[in-house]
Amino acid sequence: MQEGQRTDVNTLGEFGLIDHLTKEFPLQQPSTIKGIGDDAAVIENGDLCTVVSTDMLVEGIHFDLAYMPLKHLGYKSVVVNLSDIYAMNATPKQITVSIAISNRFSVESLGELYEGIRLACEMYQVDLVGGDTCSSPKGLTISITAIGQGEKNRLCYRSGAKVGDLICITGDLGAAYLGLQLLEREKQIWEKHPDIQPDLEDQKYVVGRQLKPEARRDMIETFQKSALIPTSMIDISDGLASEIFHICKQSGVGALIEESGIPINQEAQLLALKFKLDPVTCALNGGEDYELLFTINPNDVEKVKYLPDIYIAGEILQAKEGIKLNTKGGNLHDLKAQGWVHF
Repeated sequence: MQEGQRTDVNTLGEFGLIDHLTKEFPLQQPSTIKGIGDDAAVIENGDLCTVVSTDMLVEGIHFDLAYMPLKHLGYKSVVVNLSDIYAMNATPKQITVSIAISNRFSVESLGELYEGIRLACEMYQVDLVGGDTCSSPKGLTISITAIGQGEKNRLCYRSGAKVGDLICITGDLGAAYLGLQLLEREKQIWEKHPDIQPDLEDQKYVVGRQLKPEARRDMIETFQKSALIPTSMIDISDGLASEIFHICKQSGVGALIEESGIPINQEAQLLALKFKLDPVTCALNGGEDYELLFTINPNDVEKVKYLPDIYIAGEILQAKEGIKLNTKGGNLHDLKAQGWVHF
């Protein structure tokens, strides 16, 4: 860009900004197998590869303490990082935690945050091995780095999808987004009427998917037991549509997603309709599901056909065919990625 020119970061978006800022950083170390551009970096380290991912959560951007308990925030902040390691078909082993805090946070409140972090470490059997703490003029910022290990020949990248591969999704999509809509609605009511108790309508599933998500460690273990290695994989943090675009871009392919193959929880479907939202749109663009989107060689279909909680949702096409959604009514549409906007 020209000297003296001022470009708003919104014109590039998160991933365009990353590409712009890092394009002059060629890899110089032979041990760096994968740098920027996937769920995690991969570093050669003897028989096993070291897999590293980092993520930052900023108050007012990624979380709202009006309805996010600090204990849940600590747990979630770990899980979202571990999900990136699992998306590489690797196993997280350690984390570091760095926080910037304003003077409104007491020792006791930070104790709640770290109790959530401890519970996540216990659940996923990872060690807290370091980090940093500093003051902030406003709010709370959490930065977590997750470090994992994976066998070199079992690691999965976004770039491995081939024409004819089947597209698979774990779990269900859209519920976390709908949980967020419910929490935001109740927050707005509470701000106008502080004496009214929030009514979450006993929507435990969707609220839980937002406040206390889980990473799919069980799927990585299932792949190992089933001798299955996905050809490509990514975790669904920004919405299914956004993630399939990432795989197609990195792999140089197109894709066809079948609307009938997108898994949506029944509770989420009903809540979407109540909010006058299309459940499929919530699943495609909602984000924060932390499920896995992966592709498999069609010869491996027998390996996944009977595995629980895995849904075949489409296939990989040639790049010239684009990225399409086939509706239940049989209409073919260009898929648009309208997931989480970071700026």
